Amino acid sequence: MRRVTLFVNGSPRNGKVVAVYGTLSDLLSVASNKLGIKATSVYNGKGGLIDDIALIRDDDVLFVCEGEPFIDPQGDGRPHEELTGSHTDWLTLNVGGRYFTTTRSTLVNKEPDSMLAHMFKDKDAWGNKQDHRGAFLIDRSPEYFEPILNYLRHGQLIVNDGINLLGVLEEARFFGIDSLIEHLEVAIKNSQPAEDHSPISRKEFVRFLLATPTKSELRCQGLNFSGADLSRLDLRYINFKMANLSRCNLAHANLCCANLERADLSGSVLDCANLQGVKMLCSNAEGASLKGCNFEDPSGLKANLEGANLKGVDMEGSQMTGINLRVATLKNAKLKNCNLRGATLAGTDLENCDLSGCDLQEANLRGSNVKGAIFEEMLTPLHMSQSVR
Repeated sequence: MRRVTLFVNGSPRNGKVVAVYGTLSDLLSVASNKLGIKATSVYNGKGGLIDDIALIRDDDVLFVCEGEPFIDPQGDGRPHEELTGSHTDWLTLNVGGRYFTTTRSTLVNKEPDSMLAHMFKDKDAWGNKQDHRGAFLIDRSPEYFEPILNYLRHGQLIVNDGINLLGVLEEARFFGIDSLIEHLEVAIKNSQPAEDHSPISRKEFVRFLLATPTKSELRCQGLNFSGADLSRLDLRYINFKMANLSRCNLAHANLCCANLERADLSGSVLDCANLQGVKMLCSNAEGASLKGCNFEDPSGLKANLEGANLKGVDMEGSQMTGINLRVATLKNAKLKNCNLRGATLAGTDLENCDLSGCDLQEANLRGSNVKGAIFEEMLTPLHMSQSVR
């Protein structure tokens, strides 16, 4: 039977003589009971780590530690590697249960103002807690910490697949790695899918219509329908305010009381559409076709196209009784055979507009620009009082 003398690491006093039997774990268990510590490793008098019970000889003097480096009991209390000049400044970090080994210079030099730099710049400056293996405990996510440590090593942001960049960004902010924060914000922005500005198709829109109760207002404000075929659809009361409806096919569509304020209808086809009570204030319908449209509401609700851009539109044969076209632009428009009885055309630009065959009875043209306008074959005579203030 062998016997050895056990001392607490770094102390030459209060040793305990114990018998050696069984395995190294049995010896550590005995040392824990005798010395009142949680023994995890055993060193000989020269600082050599003993990892096999067979290496222990009779009457050996051993030093037991709780995971910290060996401290020479004859020295000044510094770890053995510092006294022998072999200290390489390597550190082990226990981040959320996962171990990372690195150098102090890696944690300090790249970002000297970061939290990691302040934690490890001066030994024990923060009183960092260590586990039973001597690794410094850091209560953070290891999968997000790994890209940060690699960045401090070589200055490149490398994130493996499956790692959320937002998580790495939060860790970088926590540790104060300012230069990495900028890289991550750029990477996150670049990883976002490009915004889809493609127009809504007829199939998509019909699906929206079918899913909306008939009594609910469908809000399509600001949406892009450019070039879509929306012909013959029931679009009553829908809010198309500021929507892009350029080059759309809206022929025979029912747009009764729809809101088309400031919408872009340039180049669209609205032939024979139902536009009773429609709101088209300041809308842009330049070059659109509105032949045979019905703006006349039997209940008396008037369509409002005040301030609309209707340059070059073709509204031939449309029913526009009582329509409000105040200060609208109808330059070069075709309004042949339109019913404009009681319409408000005050301040309207009708330059070179073709109004032949129109019914303008009781229409208000005061202040309108009728330069070059065609008034042939009028159904009712146009009185001066209608066009002069």
